This record gives sequence, C-alpha cells and structure tokens, in this order.
Amino acid sequence: MSDLVRVEVDGEIGRVTLAAPDRLNAVDAAMLFAVADAVRRLDADRSVRVIALTGDGRGFCAGADLGDGPDIADQVDSSTLDAAGAAVRALTGSATPTVALVNGVAAGVGVSLAIACDYVVANEAASFVLAFARIGLMPDGGATALVAASIGRAKALRMALTGEKVDAVTAERWGLVAEWVPVEAFAARGEVVLAQLAASAPAAAAATKAAINAASLDLESALTIEERDQNRLLGSADFREGVAAFQEKRPARFGNQG
Repeated sequence: MSDLVRVEVDGEIGRVTLAAPDRLNAVDAAMLFAVADAVRRLDADRSVRVIALTGDGRGFCAGADLGDGPDIADQVDSSTLDAAGAAVRALTGSATPTVALVNGVAAGVGVSLAIACDYVVANEAASFVLAFARIGLMPDGGATALVAASIGRAKALRMALTGEKVDAVTAERWGLVAEWVPVEAFAARGEVVLAQLAASAPAAAAATKAAINAASLDLESALTIEERDQNRLLGSADFREGVAAFQEKRPARFGNQG
C-alpha cells in the first residue's frame, strides 16, 4: 500500500484519497496498485455502502508521474500501464457504487480514474484533458473505452487527438461527468450524492451497475489494445521527442517513427 493513497471508512462511506498534492496527485505504479487494493478491500467490507475517490489539494490527478531529468523516456516501463488497468478494473468491477469527486485537474490516467467511477461530481475549477498525443503516446488506463462510452466517438477522438482541455461545464454538457457544481458548493454536494448512493439497496445497485457497464463498455478489449500499442509507442523515437519537447517547452517535431 502506497503512503500516497489515504484510505478511510466514515460510517457507510469508504474514502480513497490520492495524497501527493505537491505534484497535483500525479500517480506512479505503486499509487495505482494501492487504489486498486483499497477499492477491492472497501468493496468487500459489508459496512461500506459507497466508495468516494478524490485528490488532496487543488488537483484530482495530473496523470502519470513521469519524474524529471533528461532520461525520463528511459525510465518509463509497462508497470504503470499494468497498475492503471488494475485500478480501473477495480472501480468498474466494484459491486459497491463509486463516486469521483473531481476537485481540480484530471489529466491522462486521471481522466480514466474519474470516469471509471459510477458517478462523477466535478467542481467548477475542474478540467479534463487527454494530453497523450503531445508526447507521442495514446490514451491508456481504459480511456479509449471509458471516454467513448461517455461522450461518443467523435468527441472522444477530439479529446484524444487534440489534447484539448475540457472544462467542468462542458464535461457535463458532453456527458463526461454527471454534474458540475460551483467550487463553494462542491463539498456539500459531494456529501449529498454519497449519502444518496449509500442509502440505495446494495444488491439492486450492484446489478444495475453491472448491467449498464455490460451494455456500454468493452473495457477488456480496450485495455488489451492499449497495453499492446502503448508499450510499442513508449519505445518510439516520437515519444522521446515528445518528452524532450515538453521539457524544453517547445513544439514537438514528430517524424512518424514507430
């Protein structure tokens, strides 16, 4: 269990908090595996009727923590991909309803973690961005299935190919999140949603969630494709160029290398 993931049980509410606010809760493999473990343990606890996922500080999750230094591209391996898949599978597979309380930026795998939850409440300061293309990668963590299931193929491609930042109001209008609320009302509204879901009949909620996910998601197929192709892209010259351009604050010059 990573010490950067905080897990608490508050009556009928299980709370999982990404606790690396100094880096906007950017996650590494250990954190993602810890989220997966926490969700599974809370789901098995019969006293817990709803699970909340949020981030500490002013961000929800800024994506994967790539570290710093000139050799970032050499340090990235498949462990974070595997861990992201584990976390998303735990969230979507939980019989207990899950709620994402998105208090700030959700980027990269942060988008996957948020919308893998059953109900997403975003405050007005939140934003959602799939910035993978800027560094020569593709969305992962199940995002290719989760985003498309939420907002449709056209807008999913728009987000994934352009890296456009989607604000909370737009995210609700598109169907990426259930609702947005003003910053000052966010905490109170989140507690109302958690209480409402905690009061639902557990067996009915589990069956409803399973049926809707079965009808709308082919998560395993998406994860298989993402893991295969992202591993290839992580070894590409375009990824190295994307990382270098990001570090040097310049436009990337991609060369269509595989």
